[in-house]
Amino acid sequence: MSEVDSLTRRPPFMEKSMHSLIRLSIVAVVALGVAAQSWAQTWPHKPIRTLMNVPPGSAVDVIVRIFSAPLGEALGQPLLLDYRAGGAGNIGVEAVVKSAPDGYTLLASAGGTMVINSHLYKLNFDMGADLEPVAATARPSIFLVVRAGLPVRSVAELIAYARANPGKLNFGSPGSGTGLHIAAEMMLRMAKVQATHVTYKGAAQMLTDLLGNQIDFMFDPGPAIPHIKSGKLRLLAAANTARSAIFPDTPTMSEAGLDVDVGLYHGVYAPAGTPRAIVARLNREIVRIMHTQEARAALTLIAAEPVIASAEEFAEHQRRVRERFGVVVREANIRAE
Repeated sequence: MSEVDSLTRRPPFMEKSMHSLIRLSIVAVVALGVAAQSWAQTWPHKPIRTLMNVPPGSAVDVIVRIFSAPLGEALGQPLLLDYRAGGAGNIGVEAVVKSAPDGYTLLASAGGTMVINSHLYKLNFDMGADLEPVAATARPSIFLVVRAGLPVRSVAELIAYARANPGKLNFGSPGSGTGLHIAAEMMLRMAKVQATHVTYKGAAQMLTDLLGNQIDFMFDPGPAIPHIKSGKLRLLAAANTARSAIFPDTPTMSEAGLDVDVGLYHGVYAPAGTPRAIVARLNREIVRIMHTQEARAALTLIAAEPVIASAEEFAEHQRRVRERFGVVVREANIRAE
């Protein structure tokens, strides 16, 4: 044996110790896996708390009430609804992040909170790493709407009008950094035109001002639909990946020449570390419920459609949208109000 070999070779007692440690590690991993599987199989054995980071009556609330009772029946335990509004939705998110990852605490949220807030606020948690996306519940329709008196009938005409009338157009949103604000900024930046941003405390006054010709256009999540149908407002495009079932003849923004897909999904989340078997079962049951005829009919009333996506696909979608919105927030220098 060379001198180098004698210095680097482990003594026999160390070799045995290493083998013992490896065997113990394997046994521990297997035991943990069996325990997690057994735990997931007995879940749930008590009610499941579902936090909503919005006030009652919101679209998120409507959606949760669509699936909560059927989901409770499927799982054999009721869902207890808990409203934690405030802090731009961050209060409810943080409460779930700090909860045990045992399948007994869920978060129901609109998509904007989950993909935008980390770019606007200093948070005590990581929106992407500290939460487990469980299921996308619904995709809200987002419509580009203009006042009836504006002489444009397509996205191309709106852009041409903006170029011919620099500084004259304005648009509304329910707040700086909201999904509807970012949708408009996406469009303006892609088209290389400018318009003045007018912020509102809510969608109601914004819609009133659009009807009253105080603003020229906005991205709308549904309240404008009756006025579109009556001809008081003009619909130019849908800012979604697919055409809206409500207005199937209206092109998407991509079809109109600008790749503005807001891509916001309402969804359900759990604390990071929740057993995969529990996440998979929740996803399976929620997707099934949201695609029933009753659920589809209820979603139509809030201009939304169900989504088919596994938990993994939902997580990847959220990651991509969060990244895309982050670019717009930085480039447009958007700040929370």
